Amino acid sequence: MVTTREVLEEISGGEDSHLEFKEVRLRGDRVISPDPKALADELAAFGNARGGRLILGVEDGTREILGIPRENLDAVEQIVAEVAHDRIDPPLFITTQKLAIPSLGGTSTKLILRIEVPRSPSVHRSPRGYLVRSGSSKRVVSHDQLVRLIYQKDHARRVRFDETGVRGTTEAHLDPELTGRFRTSRTSDSDSTLARKLGMTATGESGGTRLTVAGVLMGTKRPDRWLPQAFVQAVAYRGDSISASMEHRNYQLDARDIRGPLDSQVAGACRFVAQNQRIAGRKTLGREDIPQYDMTAVFEAVVNAIAHRDYLVSASKIRLRMFRNRLELYSPGALANTITLDSLAYRQATRNEAVTSLLAKCRIPESIPGLRTTRRTLMDRRGEGVPVILERSERLSGRRPVYRLIDGAELQLTIHAASAD
Repeated sequence: MVTTREVLEEISGGEDSHLEFKEVRLRGDRVISPDPKALADELAAFGNARGGRLILGVEDGTREILGIPRENLDAVEQIVAEVAHDRIDPPLFITTQKLAIPSLGGTSTKLILRIEVPRSPSVHRSPRGYLVRSGSSKRVVSHDQLVRLIYQKDHARRVRFDETGVRGTTEAHLDPELTGRFRTSRTSDSDSTLARKLGMTATGESGGTRLTVAGVLMGTKRPDRWLPQAFVQAVAYRGDSISASMEHRNYQLDARDIRGPLDSQVAGACRFVAQNQRIAGRKTLGREDIPQYDMTAVFEAVVNAIAHRDYLVSASKIRLRMFRNRLELYSPGALANTITLDSLAYRQATRNEAVTSLLAKCRIPESIPGLRTTRRTLMDRRGEGVPVILERSERLSGRRPVYRLIDGAELQLTIHAASAD
């Protein structure tokens, strides 16, 4: 549930695509405004778009808090519940919250009703037809737009696991420092509002706020507390294979479980490769160091594996294996949507929309050795990562990296090591 301070911040910001105000008018004990049909249209339009909040007891033009008489508050809440269930098809599931808001000057309080409409997996019809929220108003969608909306809703139901709430979490589990790295000079939202807008929190069926999968992955210091599979297992072997390496007493040169928020995992995995790769020397006019791997290609490979893995697969983690002659990176999950191995370098598909959006806002850590990029953030939304991996790695080693799908459930990338010859 939101706090009084957060509601005051919402009201002061005015109406937008996610927020609407309505005055409640009474005639005796009978509610005459808002009209049930109009109320159904407002709620359905939010549900058909990206969700939103409707605050009853506030005048929409002046943002004045008029309130709802205490003796009528339960009746207004009952009307809202009946409208959501009986006048919208299919019924819309909402949450309501009664709040006492200080009046101007703080000498008294006014009661309001805040209605939270989640982004719905269904398309809802209300008295005026099929509507969606657009800016601070709503509009009827055309037939073509309705077909597209139905497809988008179906698509969202199937792939957006990272926006679902994680059991056992509350908003209090968010680390303020980690949330704060997504603030800019133009951000004025509270931490709670910012987290919700970023897709890091969601309202549960019982009305409480939980962290989403994306919120756990990017907003907590130990995501594996709730998602045990959310880490990178990195091992550097002595030989060209695990069996050949085991002929030596110390067959593992290095082994680490790299945990933490996803940006820390990216930096940790890249540092692991940089610290365990061999550096050869070649004499020209002076000594020229030849690394085994292009660290920009390694960076892109690790980012892609972490951003696009299937976090619904609970028994698998990302595995990074270094051998004497190659690097192997395993990412759980089949290829997203209709992407194939042949089209990886030419097409883009996002499995985890909220995660990739957060990574696209997250600055690249400064502690990644050998990284050469003009990009400032971890995620590139233009789909250039795979071409960089293929081209830069082949330029260094003379061999093109290989992608392989294992049992349709795990994507393996092999990058060949460069030779000093």
